[in-house]
Amino acid sequence: MDKSFILAIDQGTSSSRAVIFDGQGHPVTSAQQEFPQEFPQPGWVEHDPEAIWQSVLAVIRGAFRQSDVSASMIAGIGITNQRETTLLWDRATGDCVYNAIVWQDRRTAENCRALRASGVENAVIEKTGLRLDPYFSATKVAWILDNVPGVRSLAEKGRLAFGTVDCFLLWRLTGGRSHATDATNASRTMLFNIHTQRWDAELLRIFNIPETLLPEVKDCAADFGITDKKVIGAQIPVCGIAGDQQAALIGQAGFAPGMIKSTYGTGCFVIANSGGSPVASKNKLLTTIAYRLDGEVTYGNEGSIFVAGSAIQWLRDQLQIVENAADTESVARATGVVRHVHVVPAFAGLGAPYWDPDARGAIFGLSRDSGRNEIITATLQSVAYQTRDLLRAIRDDGMAPGILRVDGGMVANDWFLQFLADILDIRVERPLNVESTVLGAAYLAGLACGLFESLDSVATNWQLERAFEPAMTEENRESLYAGWLDAVARVRVH
Repeated sequence: MDKSFILAIDQGTSSSRAVIFDGQGHPVTSAQQEFPQEFPQPGWVEHDPEAIWQSVLAVIRGAFRQSDVSASMIAGIGITNQRETTLLWDRATGDCVYNAIVWQDRRTAENCRALRASGVENAVIEKTGLRLDPYFSATKVAWILDNVPGVRSLAEKGRLAFGTVDCFLLWRLTGGRSHATDATNASRTMLFNIHTQRWDAELLRIFNIPETLLPEVKDCAADFGITDKKVIGAQIPVCGIAGDQQAALIGQAGFAPGMIKSTYGTGCFVIANSGGSPVASKNKLLTTIAYRLDGEVTYGNEGSIFVAGSAIQWLRDQLQIVENAADTESVARATGVVRHVHVVPAFAGLGAPYWDPDARGAIFGLSRDSGRNEIITATLQSVAYQTRDLLRAIRDDGMAPGILRVDGGMVANDWFLQFLADILDIRVERPLNVESTVLGAAYLAGLACGLFESLDSVATNWQLERAFEPAMTEENRESLYAGWLDAVARVRVH
């Protein structure tokens, strides 16, 4: 039987996708399914774990159904996932004790403030490269332990397992035989020491989390276990895992120090490859693990924007002023750059470089002639402005990127990418395959099961589809950005 295909699973914040790739990394077929978002209280964001799982099963089956590839022809499975989203489940039943608390959730902001006041933040930053923020998994785990009746007692008896979404899916796919994650996802929990490459006893004490909850941490390309035949019809090795943003860096072939990518999905995430040694940011970027292969760690500096594509969903679903996300391009093209209206989409606080969990969204500068088109265009511009916030921090940390590789759903919008190039004053490159996240998961699985020899062979697959060169005057660029900074300052006034 020909086993030269890869199944890649991309479990994202608003949808799940499965793509079957051939042995050269070309997509054969795919299936995608959205699933519900739950907002129990302002600032809270949850997912039903069973909705996540059922959506993943549905897209796997859909991908097979739409192709001539059978499960027995798959050499390996790669998984990429929304990071930091936190699940705890019963080891005996596999049932979660609470909904998945999503990375966007801000319920632990007060807990983070109390921890900061106790003086532990420097230790957290030094060990993990992360800020003390509700974004990461640790305070979410602690919240479930302390607020769901009986859960802490079960955890202390070793009855429960913690995992990010990749870990939960792996558990389910292997019929509960594998409780593991990879170094990139572990590095986003705020419990993993990125220097020692181990779960950290001091961090576990700080957040009051039992070590028995934690999964084994492996390289990104490794033996994660074999799928249960009853789950997807065959026993297939799961051999690649990376968090979505790191997977996108791999899919963009960002293997050389200084290479930088930006992914525009639900949020926007910029990662700059910083090589084999971690670079401590002086500008509130995160120091993170870009990937770990054959035991060798490559680090990255990351800027995280919590709201990007989800702002377009907000225009569509809450304001109902656009029918489809794709319609925003024609609106912006007809409207042109908006100077005096600013949308600050701080629906889940502000990420890097502000790290303000209490900021909330606002629209500034409305006048009598402002309307639907101005709000839509200003929302697109807000994502570019936030990217400039991150690029400014990266440059201030001593890196000098000359090219930005982009991917994700929003990059189909040519108007947005031209404005992005203009406001950043940098060449923006869109690859032929803009689904870099799921492609990165496929590459990792392909490396582990021998379909790709090395990172060099992966890099030769990258192809440019279109480049966008900056064409805006410096005066115009700086004036527009100053207006954005003023709007951000306003939402941060308490």
